[in-house]
Amino acid sequence: MADDLTTDIDERAEIFSPLHPLFADAPTSVTFRKLRKRLVRQTQEAVRAYGMVTPPRTDGKKPRWLVCLSGGKDSYTLLSILLDLQWQGALPVDLLACNLDQGQPGFPKHILPEYFAKIGVDYRIITQDTYSVVTEKLPETSTYCSLCSRMRRGILYRVAREEGCEAIVLGHHRDDALETFMLNFLHGGRMAAMPPKLVNDQGDLFVLRPLIGCAEDDIAKFAGLMQFPIIPCNLCGSQDGLQRMQIKSMLNEWEKRSPGRRQTMARALSHVRPSHMVDPELFDFAGLMLGEPGTKDDGL
Repeated sequence: MADDLTTDIDERAEIFSPLHPLFADAPTSVTFRKLRKRLVRQTQEAVRAYGMVTPPRTDGKKPRWLVCLSGGKDSYTLLSILLDLQWQGALPVDLLACNLDQGQPGFPKHILPEYFAKIGVDYRIITQDTYSVVTEKLPETSTYCSLCSRMRRGILYRVAREEGCEAIVLGHHRDDALETFMLNFLHGGRMAAMPPKLVNDQGDLFVLRPLIGCAEDDIAKFAGLMQFPIIPCNLCGSQDGLQRMQIKSMLNEWEKRSPGRRQTMARALSHVRPSHMVDPELFDFAGLMLGEPGTKDDGL
């Protein structure tokens, strides 16, 4: 399995067909090929760095991942890149695409099943009316995302267990992680982002985010060029007032003024110095004594 994860996709081009069938109608431009290659490389690097693929099971079966699709650009891109990696022999897992139909009025139920059938991927559609529950419990002026997300996650955990999956896989990307970090930093009084890999509270399932190193702009361009049948989330009409949207706007302004700022911030999330923070639970300041090797003083 180690060879599967450390061999670059380009080295496999002579052995495997270079593209999954879902790319049959994709653009052939150099721009698209570079974009696809970048997203594939960044996803493969995340899978490697965070140990997302577990060792082979004793029964010889591959790990199975429940890939969650909402019908948005991020989840379509997630499935496409994972299928691409799998096709190239660089992702030794079985994939099961999954969509939760939450009973939203006007939700186009046919789009995802038709798309899954077209690209030939195993899938499961779950229908459960969380829309009515959310709208009944919260006033119209409230933000529904938090309650909706918790309910959705619980349902997906159940389905993953029923399907014998060891992980649910989500389409959160680099910019989602940065926005979450800034929300926690400015509004929550803590320093925390989105982990690329975690274990749920019950201890029986992984939650994986393979796109954690991918830029939202790249994902949006990729989704547009692939012409995915996007399904907008129109459950809540108050999204523009969310704190997350304010954070996104702030990050956009920083990026506009200083191109590359987002990438620098993302790199900072993986270069943390516990001895240069002020959390005594993170670093043993009380136990730090003279005569022992010190920590580097940056003078900051």
